[in-house]
Amino acid sequence: MDRLALDPGRIAAIAGQVRDIAALPDPVGEVIDGGRLANGLDVRRVRVPLGVIAVVYEARPNVTIDASALCLKSGNAIVLRGSSTAAHSNAVLAAVATEAATQAGLPDGSLVLVAGGGHDELEQLATQSGVVDLIIPRGGEGLKAALKGVATVPVIYAASGNCHVYVDATADLADALAIALNAKTQRPSVCNAAETLLVHEVAAREFLPGALRALAEAGVELRGDERARAFAGETQIADATDEDWATEYHALVLAVAVVDSTESAIEHINRFGSGHSDAIVTRDTASARAFQLGVDSACVYVNASTRFTDGGEFGMGAEIGNSTQKLHARGPIGLRELCTFKYLIEGTGHTRP
Repeated sequence: MDRLALDPGRIAAIAGQVRDIAALPDPVGEVIDGGRLANGLDVRRVRVPLGVIAVVYEARPNVTIDASALCLKSGNAIVLRGSSTAAHSNAVLAAVATEAATQAGLPDGSLVLVAGGGHDELEQLATQSGVVDLIIPRGGEGLKAALKGVATVPVIYAASGNCHVYVDATADLADALAIALNAKTQRPSVCNAAETLLVHEVAAREFLPGALRALAEAGVELRGDERARAFAGETQIADATDEDWATEYHALVLAVAVVDSTESAIEHINRFGSGHSDAIVTRDTASARAFQLGVDSACVYVNASTRFTDGGEFGMGAEIGNSTQKLHARGPIGLRELCTFKYLIEGTGHTRP
């Protein structure tokens, strides 16, 4: 329900993001690198649009505008396919965007909303090779699995976020509590909210009793391993299972574990995490560096909340989603991630000997 809501504040925020995107430099034609070769050829690598991008999304009507602004700004046409839960909101927002695009001189069909449809219609869209150049799904694991089984068009998965906050042995415990609370409670329904809190055994005795109490008072349902539950005192905390470590709750639920070392925390995150966003709170440079190098995620934070993983926060204006893949785009998908590139080569009658 939170993701579906469109109140005046959110409408203003969406409009503000469009203005931010409009103010960004045009990525199309940007020279990435280049120079003159030894044989005298001038070579430039420049950004160009991908072509037609289909964005499939669930329960987030703001994506209708964010995705449209990003795709059109980067020179792409866009096909929008929202879910039935936001059908009316999507239709109104797409109509606003289409009118604005047409008035600005863009060709008819630059922005198209495909309404409704089930698995068969999704499969039809995902197999439009030669028509659709890229599909970006923004939704849960069910949507991801549905596309993986049928897509012949290239896909960048704006996937789920099973994010972690790790409190190291040397952490500033006041910072650790503030970061853990922010990452879990500031907006629990989004993909960059923390789902697991890991605490080094050295910090656990001093940190966990107050932290668990503060989280519970903030309305968080806690689930912990045996070592974490030992520090709960009168705070209610259920027994965590392997399923809890692997779950993206999208709610005020948090799994808590005590670990022996930074290496143990890294191992836990790489085993159960989704490769989205993970944070360490520490005053030790070696631990911070080990965490940054060892955690295999798109965004790795030191002494900051995972909630900053967002195109707007990263200066991209907005985002279509956050990719947890490693090819082409990783992390927030903004203007440059919606471009490919080509090589432009200029000679003076050159022939290859």
